[in-house]
Amino acid sequence: MLKLLTSGESHGPGLTAVLDGLPAGVKIEKKIIDAELARRQQGYGRGGRQKIEKDEVKILSGIRRGLSLGSPITLFVENKDYANWLDSMSAEVAAAPTPPVTKLRPGHADYAGVVKYGFDDLRNVLERSSARTTAAQVAAGSVCKQFLKNFPITITSQVLLVGGTKNRAADGALAAAARKRIDEARARGDSLGGVVELTVRGAPTGLGTYAQADRRLDGRLAGALMSLQAVKGVEIGLGFAAANLPGSQVQDEIFYRQGQVIRRTNNAGGIEGGISNGEDIIVRLAFKPIPTLMRPLRTIDWKTKRPDKALVERSDTCAIEAGAVIAENIAAFVLTDVFLEKFGGDSLAEIKSRWQKTSVRRRR
Repeated sequence: MLKLLTSGESHGPGLTAVLDGLPAGVKIEKKIIDAELARRQQGYGRGGRQKIEKDEVKILSGIRRGLSLGSPITLFVENKDYANWLDSMSAEVAAAPTPPVTKLRPGHADYAGVVKYGFDDLRNVLERSSARTTAAQVAAGSVCKQFLKNFPITITSQVLLVGGTKNRAADGALAAAARKRIDEARARGDSLGGVVELTVRGAPTGLGTYAQADRRLDGRLAGALMSLQAVKGVEIGLGFAAANLPGSQVQDEIFYRQGQVIRRTNNAGGIEGGISNGEDIIVRLAFKPIPTLMRPLRTIDWKTKRPDKALVERSDTCAIEAGAVIAENIAAFVLTDVFLEKFGGDSLAEIKSRWQKTSVRRRR
């Protein structure tokens, strides 16, 4: 079983990912991880934090001379902004502690977090619930992407909608209309969400299972992707549109041509009965607008219970392009996990041998 544990706070010293279960002998390049981290920081509508951070991974364990060892891989991404937060984020007891954060922010984990853990300082909640922590997930996901390309399985993304405006750019970037919507939102102190589509190409038939509900591939992808901050909906294939159509227009008819099972449509999005069926896996994600607004919403002060304006810290106007990159890497972890379940072994060579022997290793 592939396992991932992350740690770190938004303004702490840095973020750590421990990836356990990757086989030995996988070529892992630091520059590819750094490139993926850089992709996560880019995108139209990002805020001032990205001007401070220049994310770069430090590989602390599990890789020697460019190859995985089969032992836990530890990755560290430094928070350069930590230097500006030493008084607030020190692990030691401060002689002159900074005042607690008490203004609840609508749309964040603040209220639920302080009630759950009994805090009186919202910073204890917002530091770990921040999307800054996804840098660790991207670092680990990049390692998984490098594993998957051996078979070869690729994961790409595109932004379909920004704030209700269709993104018609052909090169994967945001079109002028989408950028205009972001500029307008920024000018009024507002924020925007959007829709992202992921495409997994090359996944063999047979990943996942219907035998147990918690091992279904669609459920595992949806659960993992819903854990990404701001994601409020996940659909596979036709998704919600299928609810408005008759079955004759939804199910993908099956044909046999020249020794191959083929389909002329892919409404199922590459997954049937919780198992990959050899077609492209298509997943779409709905991102809500970022809840931190430069024109703050009404709230209460948690300490006094009196009306107030929400806390405002640096934030993005729209992070949909970054969200797409993070989603790719979360999906890469899930795909690597299910791939290892089916073809697993202790080394890449052993796994390749098993993969090459099966008749379902390539898309049909």
